[in-house]
Amino acid sequence: MRHYTCVPQRNGIRRSKDLRARVRKFLILTNERKKMSKTTLRKRIALTATTALFAGMLTVASAPVATAHNAAGGDNLTIGTGRGTLNGSLFVATQNSAGTAGSVTATSVAIGTLADGALSKGLLAKDSSSGTAQTATVLAGGQLSLYALVSTAAAFSATGGSFSNTQPYTSVAGGGVVYNSTNTLTMAGYSAATGNTAAGTSVATLWTAPTTAGTYSISLLTGFVTNSSGASVFPSLSNGAGANLAGKINVTVVTASSGGSYSAPYSACNTAAFTLTENTSATAPYPNGVDSALAVEDGGVWFIDFNLNDGYNANLDPGNIVATATNGALINIGTSAGSTPVAGTAATDTNYSNGSNHTVVISQPTAGAPLTTTVTISYNGTTVCTKTVTIRGKVASLEVANIGTQNLGGQGGSSSWIENTAGTLSANTAGLFTVVAKDSAGNLVSTPSTLGSYSADATTLTPTVQAIVVSGRSSSASSTSVNRFNVGTWYCGADAGSANVKLKFTTTATGDVVTSPAFNARCAGAPSTFTVALDKPSYILGDLVTATVQFLDSKGNKSNTITAPGANSWTMPMLTSVDWASSATAVTKADGTMVYKWTVGGTAVAATAGTYTGVISYSALPLSTNATPTYKISTGSTDVSFSEILKSVVALIASINKQIQALQKLILNRKR
Repeated sequence: MRHYTCVPQRNGIRRSKDLRARVRKFLILTNERKKMSKTTLRKRIALTATTALFAGMLTVASAPVATAHNAAGGDNLTIGTGRGTLNGSLFVATQNSAGTAGSVTATSVAIGTLADGALSKGLLAKDSSSGTAQTATVLAGGQLSLYALVSTAAAFSATGGSFSNTQPYTSVAGGGVVYNSTNTLTMAGYSAATGNTAAGTSVATLWTAPTTAGTYSISLLTGFVTNSSGASVFPSLSNGAGANLAGKINVTVVTASSGGSYSAPYSACNTAAFTLTENTSATAPYPNGVDSALAVEDGGVWFIDFNLNDGYNANLDPGNIVATATNGALINIGTSAGSTPVAGTAATDTNYSNGSNHTVVISQPTAGAPLTTTVTISYNGTTVCTKTVTIRGKVASLEVANIGTQNLGGQGGSSSWIENTAGTLSANTAGLFTVVAKDSAGNLVSTPSTLGSYSADATTLTPTVQAIVVSGRSSSASSTSVNRFNVGTWYCGADAGSANVKLKFTTTATGDVVTSPAFNARCAGAPSTFTVALDKPSYILGDLVTATVQFLDSKGNKSNTITAPGANSWTMPMLTSVDWASSATAVTKADGTMVYKWTVGGTAVAATAGTYTGVISYSALPLSTNATPTYKISTGSTDVSFSEILKSVVALIASINKQIQALQKLILNRKR
């Protein structure tokens, strides 16, 4: 017998204990509040409101539209010009002071230029938002210059550090600046007479970060305080701050900066066949960080777009950027973000620049020669990017495949033939063969009409095969794309036959000519008669049956692949189709055959042993008669009949009798 031990769920017990403790605490607090006087209650409400803002419990103002905010070290964002939301945005001066901390000042100049004089100290990173989910990184002891536009009472609060130099935009009647005892709360920018400023007032303050690393929050609070009687009163140290959270920044304070060093997660490096425009839009980042999937043909160039940022997503300071390429590729580093550099003259290029957006251009050292090169980019000796790209060379070889058979006197092709052998191309699919071009390194080369022209090697043409035409041009150099194929056909005379012909490609710009190996182009008439042959005379249950249909033209030649045999009917007793299709538009193989497969028996057929005759007809063929192949089917049983057993026994007895007679004769001979 097995014994089972029940183990209590400790997490559940812990949760229950926590819940009971919270309930007891709530009841004690409720009893204490009942004993409070109205004055004490008012103070407690104000204190609770001030404390609650640190936990994010106050009413949050409607979320402002995200406003672009420059990264640390960039230009400050000017308010009052349609950016940000009144009573709903909090800004940080991203311009850093070059002096000591004492020189970092908030400003009280006019709204339009408020941001211009604001300086922070030790700001390492700042996100792009201005609402209630901002993030920033600052050195321990650093200072952030904060500013906002409000039309009501405003206060800045923080969970650590201290505020100083708080300034309302104007000295409105009754307005003033106050701090709590720890300088973690400061108020400014309201009128005791009206409680509001209709046009909006700019407020600003300095926040000095703690010297202890950690995460702290800074909040901008607007609005007024509701007392115990339900009336709105001015915010004060005793009443508490406003109830609306207009902006909030989660600040990470660090003791050392990870800025200035290359950071792969915040940098980007990607190949591009067209710098700036490929895989990007007006709002997409540049570089886009996605390697190009396109191909660059002979005479074209590759680009590598890159930027170099530190751990705070800021551009690296100016340094030595070096790009080197293998296999003699020519490279050049662009000095302007997004501009297209001129072709380089060497396999190495050096540029002293910061980490902002750059482009490297890569070109062939020898015109017409294929190039595969690996480009390595380094910054002050540290490798920051490695990319391998290929530029196709000129056409060096032609490969002809998927060859069909033309109709007598025919000039066109068959779309069914090309689709069945090569796939469905985007355009010009009718033909009798495909051809792909390659460079000397075996790379596929797309050959649009702008690159060159196809023609027949006239010395290989005959009265039977009189011309070769390539009408469908390739649009891709990818080895997996069906559009890598060029599609062509040939012209036939009136008589059946074939010729070993060759195809040529001439590059327009250079006049270079490449000739294909010879391939057999055949001419024959349309299907007129047919025969059917099975691969075996007899089958057992479960066997695969292969039926080959040979179509012949009116003169007995194997038919062409242009004209479909047409409607047909198959009756094959005890067989189940595997891949037989009765399409009236299907064309034959190049040798005029069609092959179908059947299985003996199957889920829909209960096979019975015996000899059967199939009936196949092609009603559209003018000279044909039905084919009637005969085949035998056995169930594969191992049972033996009585007559077979009796026959075996008789044979065995006869053999034994012969052996006895021979033995008797041997004994008699020895007695003599």
